Amino acid sequence: MAERWHQAALRFVRLGFEHILDGIDHLLFVVCLVIPFRKMRALVAVVTSFTVAHSITLIASASGLAPDALWFPPLIEVLIALSIVYMSFENIVGAKIERRWIIAFAFGLVHGFGFSFALRENLQFAGSHLLTSLLCFNIGVELGQLLVLLLLVPLLDALFRCVVAGRMGTIILSALVAHTGWHWMIERADRLRQFKFHWPALDAALLASAMVWLMFLLIAAGLAWAMFRLFRVRAKTSLQ
Repeated sequence: MAERWHQAALRFVRLGFEHILDGIDHLLFVVCLVIPFRKMRALVAVVTSFTVAHSITLIASASGLAPDALWFPPLIEVLIALSIVYMSFENIVGAKIERRWIIAFAFGLVHGFGFSFALRENLQFAGSHLLTSLLCFNIGVELGQLLVLLLLVPLLDALFRCVVAGRMGTIILSALVAHTGWHWMIERADRLRQFKFHWPALDAALLASAMVWLMFLLIAAGLAWAMFRLFRVRAKTSLQ
């Protein structure tokens, strides 16, 4: 018997929730994002930016718009590891908090592809509720991410107040994360080199796909600009 829409919704909310909690690389990236922050309110811009960005590529990829070449998933895995290394080093040298939402948006586009690979493996269970399942998977990811933040921010705040000074603690914790991310990046790059890249055939299908991706990029650029305006207005308001 086919699942009803609410059964599919619950299934995919759970899948998204479990995926973010099981995805240690995604969790480490979130850790790197929030290390310099001490309050949840200060994270609104960063979390919103990351959420919007990975939702764009998650939906696009799950809709069949991502490259289906064998080299593409390993490439995304390398870029996810790179995002962890980059964020860690930025924390070490001194993060520019006011611009962190921009970095979160850029790397969020990459992480969205990573989420989509897990979603694709389970779309067979969506039945006729493809859109509902896709949106609910994304909701599950956001719920898992929110749970991590609610636990992580107070924990980091207590750690930097009671155990080690904030700046030194940021450097030590970021260095540990960077070490892990660097090894992942090297290992994944070795796997990526096993695949041969072939340029796609220049035909109508490629042109249509390029036009769709151009539309998504324009949407992403528009959303980034809108968030920039919103966050700048909020920053000015908070200073008054």
